[in-house]
Amino acid sequence: QVQLVESGGGLVQAGGSLRLSCAASGVTSSTYTMAWFRQAPGKEGESVAVISRSNGNTTYADSVKGRFTISRDNAKNTVYLQMNRLKPEDTALYYCAARNGLMTMTTPSAYIYWGQGTQVTVSS
Repeated sequence: QVQLVESGGGLVQAGGSLRLSCAASGVTSSTYTMAWFRQAPGKEGESVAVISRSNGNTTYADSVKGRFTISRDNAKNTVYLQMNRLKPEDTALYYCAARNGLMTMTTPSAYIYWGQGTQVTVSS
């Protein structure tokens, strides 16, 4: 079975850091474009970071540029999201997702595999 499992979420004070991990099984994550999405109650879901399958190009939402970094460790078949200088508005359920295509798409419908999410809560 294809499975994506997120971990690393938790409660952190504003200005702090967390590193989320997405461990893949049943697929080789290096052959997929990988993305992190987030959704908070009452808010629209949004793509926060994407790393391309083919060339490793990355894209970020404007709200997280300079603070978040997406990366991958192919030996561990794992994708990471390093989150620094966290803000209360970063509070959300964070999902890892994968798609076959090269392009760094930001729409959820473009992704075929999803994890169950890990909660990030940033206190004031």
